Amino acid sequence: MALNDSKPALLALEDGRKFRGRSWGAEGETCGEMVFNTSMSGYQEILTDPSYAGQIVCMTYPLIGNYGVTSKDAESSRPWVEGFVVREASRVASNWRAEETLDAYLKRWKTVAIEGIDTRSLVRHIRDKGAMRACLSTIDLDEASLVEKARQSPAMDNRELASVVTCERPYEIPSEGEERFHVVCYDFGVKTNSLHELARMNCRVTVVPANTPASEVINLKPDGIYLSNGPGDPASMTKVIGEVRRVAESGVPTFGICFGHQLLGRAFGGTTYKLQFGHRGGNQPVKDLQNGSIEITSHNHGFAVEAGSLPAEIEVTHINLNDNCVEGMRHRTLPIFSVQYHPEAAPGPHDAVHHFKRFIEMMEKQ
Repeated sequence: MALNDSKPALLALEDGRKFRGRSWGAEGETCGEMVFNTSMSGYQEILTDPSYAGQIVCMTYPLIGNYGVTSKDAESSRPWVEGFVVREASRVASNWRAEETLDAYLKRWKTVAIEGIDTRSLVRHIRDKGAMRACLSTIDLDEASLVEKARQSPAMDNRELASVVTCERPYEIPSEGEERFHVVCYDFGVKTNSLHELARMNCRVTVVPANTPASEVINLKPDGIYLSNGPGDPASMTKVIGEVRRVAESGVPTFGICFGHQLLGRAFGGTTYKLQFGHRGGNQPVKDLQNGSIEITSHNHGFAVEAGSLPAEIEVTHINLNDNCVEGMRHRTLPIFSVQYHPEAAPGPHDAVHHFKRFIEMMEKQ
């Protein structure tokens, strides 16, 4: 279907900014927090990352969909984004691995999308004004109506979404080689590639729902505990934060990423805050304060740990070179460390994959 054959669509932000374009993917109406991602590839991984629940995602790279979609690249069982915004959507899937076009995939999963808008203008607006609520529609094209719908939609502050994306019951991922360790993963919105990285390093992984009591996790006698990524505001997870602290203080080696990193920060008495427009993309420079090395890393987060709120027993190990926010930390006496970014990043970059090896070495020492 050519661009001129598609139906009109409207994107409206809560501050009154509007963008008119053309519909692709599914028709319908959806609301969420308007954010942007700077990755040049990996749109399927972005769509299926549970951390994007509650958000409409704009891709800054102008052409999206050119290599199609394959089930092997999915990070979960379905797309989680509320809506999808691009400059130009490719109707052709030019890749031998492609199983369907991105347009057909979005239609199949009833994901509303818009193309043909000035995404640079949208992204500059979000960078200046901050991430905000938005409404995307192919049904209601009245600007005032859609702006009001955006204003009436849920804000991300204090919004709990882990319970929406977590697994319903525990399940296991077997080790890909001879099993060396048993890891329990708290599923706050875990990405498939995290589990595969652990399995490739000879770990059997038991994935448990986000609300699993610490006592049940400890009774599984794990060699290590993995706190996954996930969506929403970590401040909303009061009960879970208490369980995370009990798990961390048990002495079992613990590794947290992204949302898990934020929960660990709060579990040890720190606070978190909302970034103006967040970090989302595969080009974030992170400095290791212990050896001075720089990693180019993949991010997807709108909240961060406040460095000055952390107690003395928590050491900040990594910072973001763009805004100096906390990107990594470790406990000075307990076998616990975390990073704000995604060491399992698919399709990349892979500078940070060595953190899984750190986790393995920590379990070996125990």
